[in-house]
Amino acid sequence: MTEHAAITCRSLVKRYDDVVAVDGLDLDVRAGECFGLLGPNGAGKTTTVEILQGILTPDAGRVEVLGCTWNTHARALRERLGTQLQETRFPERLTVLETVRLFRSFYRQGMPPGQALQIVELEEKRSAWVRNLSGGQRQRLALAVALVSEPELLFLDEPTAGLDPQSRRQLWDVVTDLRAAGRTVMLTTHYMEEAERLCDRVAVVDHGKVIALGTPRELIASLGAEHVVEFAADGETLSDAELRAVPGVTEVRVEQGTVRLTVSQPHAAVPALLARLTERGAALTQLATHHATLEDVFLHLTGRSLRDG
Repeated sequence: MTEHAAITCRSLVKRYDDVVAVDGLDLDVRAGECFGLLGPNGAGKTTTVEILQGILTPDAGRVEVLGCTWNTHARALRERLGTQLQETRFPERLTVLETVRLFRSFYRQGMPPGQALQIVELEEKRSAWVRNLSGGQRQRLALAVALVSEPELLFLDEPTAGLDPQSRRQLWDVVTDLRAAGRTVMLTTHYMEEAERLCDRVAVVDHGKVIALGTPRELIASLGAEHVVEFAADGETLSDAELRAVPGVTEVRVEQGTVRLTVSQPHAAVPALLARLTERGAALTQLATHHATLEDVFLHLTGRSLRDG
């Protein structure tokens, strides 16, 4: 493990009977970065995170977290980690402040509960019962509980799943501040905008292996073009070879009747595409363009959407 690594995995394997959930996975997370772990359900990312957290024991491979192993430093590591789950159940009849105080009592060192509430902007709800909190407020409470020990490494598992856009952006601001303060964050998410905005680097996991790794910008650049054109048409459409012959097209993919073209010059590709469809007598039923995203990277690598199971 290098001096500046927060997490190192080498040849990690985890099986459930005949199912290989993690298949020789290698991973390095640098201290002080926000690292995103992306993949569809069943890709192995949750199993990987649970191994990193000491919840599961791998069948093979080596894991070091903050320079330690779970076999020899389990108690010390738990003092140095924080975890926010996708959904956390709290006692309904405790107040917000009482809840944070309860979790603070589990650690020998940490921050005052009021400071944790200040960080997640829940001070005005300190006397409110947990059962009266909104979904976004509950997620911020879960983050306060994860932060109360002042962890060196913070795991966030789908932290904004199911939240409204305003609550999601409030949590983004908190994570941005944590990263600026030098905390190491490992984030799992299905929201591509979230990963692109928060993560310094991203690993795409599929079938238990890392299939792509880099900054969001690097992964998007790996497509070979910065734009995507999607269209559908009635009537006879163009063949794969004809689509690839359209100026600026670098990749063609057809999904459930919709054609997705990765293009380098949309201003040249779109007029040429429309002209060729018109010549063929095909009538457009859908046409959209957008800048390439991590979702497009995932489709390119796996042929399926990030949310596919």
